[in-house]
Amino acid sequence: MASEQLPVPRSLRAAAQAAALRGQPLVVMTSLAGCVFCDLVRNSYLVPMLRQGQVVAVQIDVRDRQSNIQGFAGETTTPADLATGWKARFTPTVLFFGPDGRELAERLVGVAVPDFYGEYLDARLAEARQRLR
Repeated sequence: MASEQLPVPRSLRAAAQAAALRGQPLVVMTSLAGCVFCDLVRNSYLVPMLRQGQVVAVQIDVRDRQSNIQGFAGETTTPADLATGWKARFTPTVLFFGPDGRELAERLVGVAVPDFYGEYLDARLAEARQRLR
């Protein structure tokens, strides 16, 4: 299965504000090249949900120290520095943000039980959507 990609945002602030206008949290997946579980989460869950308009999802590469990205407070940083600041030490880590950069639901770290991942993701999305209101 070829790995599909999620968009890489230039601005988390703008992406989160656009997501909130749609009543959605911004879903951010930390990723790493060659990470089999990242491919699983991306290809089996987030990309299909994104295509169907069920989520607003982006990804950042935890090793990318070259690209510039605008953080939630408007600061210019790198994807690697964001992941470090979030203490997202494992990939994939899926985070659920409101427009102000607050996490709205418990993050999903790794893929402990692949058979139940979809249910865990759905529960976190429901919680994040509820807190967004």
